[in-house]
Amino acid sequence: MRFIDEVKIEVRAGNGGSGCTSFRREKYIPKGGPDGGDGGRGGHVEFVATARKNTLQELYLRKRLIAKNGQPGMGSDCHGKNGEDIIMEVPIGTMVRDEEGNLLADLSEDGESYILARGGEGGLGNARFATSTNRAPRYSQSGIEGEQGIRHLELKLMADVGLVGLPNAGKSTLLSRISNARPKIADYPFTTLKPKLGQVFMDDGDGFVVADIPGLIEGAHEGRGLGDRFLRHIERTAVLLHLVDACCEDGKGVAEQIVEIETELKGYGDTLWNKPRLLVLNKMDALLDAEKKTALAAASQTGLEIFMISSVSGEGVQLLLHKIYDRVLDVRQQAITEAKQSGVQAGGTAL
Repeated sequence: MRFIDEVKIEVRAGNGGSGCTSFRREKYIPKGGPDGGDGGRGGHVEFVATARKNTLQELYLRKRLIAKNGQPGMGSDCHGKNGEDIIMEVPIGTMVRDEEGNLLADLSEDGESYILARGGEGGLGNARFATSTNRAPRYSQSGIEGEQGIRHLELKLMADVGLVGLPNAGKSTLLSRISNARPKIADYPFTTLKPKLGQVFMDDGDGFVVADIPGLIEGAHEGRGLGDRFLRHIERTAVLLHLVDACCEDGKGVAEQIVEIETELKGYGDTLWNKPRLLVLNKMDALLDAEKKTALAAASQTGLEIFMISSVSGEGVQLLLHKIYDRVLDVRQQAITEAKQSGVQAGGTAL
């Protein structure tokens, strides 16, 4: 299945059914009153976020979501049936925008829902218009048209930690060691062609989600290679893990690799550049002591906190995980504090 993270679709809710104009016609009741029923509501088009989905593939193939119209009312006070709603499951992290680019919904929690297009209300039958002075109304209402339009969908993965680095830095190997994810691993670049998520469990039973982003190349923030299409998937993360190949297998030194990725993060914008980052020197088990010192000296120029690991042997991985977990908890606590402060400001001074 392809990884689809952007889709443009047409949505059309159902029209409301028309109300009915009808009068009772029964034997021995020559002057029966109005008994026209109401029309049914048109069907809604609704999204529900779920952890069971991780791509917009189904919507990419479908293109249009058209709900059923409501049925018209009938005599004998029979109301028309409501049009059937279209309820589509989408991945957590799906954002819905209108044709002008305005954000309509950000489905960031499991079970969260949003109605993209509301069905039109059904028209009232003539029985609704009967009064003491107008006992035989000969009119009813037409149904209201349902909402329709073009909606732009964008998926941003929900993860706590984002793995970034050049191709072959060892991101997939690290993800497979620390989580339940099983990404493709090989000894050539660009084995990861779509983002992968992995759940990491800590000793206390809690944990965090890691997103492995396809290897970046120079100019990625401008759309080169797999580019900014995948960079946006780490906008929601709490911490970035910058993985560097300390062996320099592709001929690029440690300092050169660091500068290339840092340039892409900065070029993408403050959203990524200002995130907490940890610098991880990978494949340290393949270096001699002198080479380790050289790699560490080059990495120290960044001012970031540095960790030396081997994704293959597991050296230094546990220490890194505990540091990541501490950072994630700090960001979560900060978000809770800011939410409480916003609530106090919105509701007035707390007593």
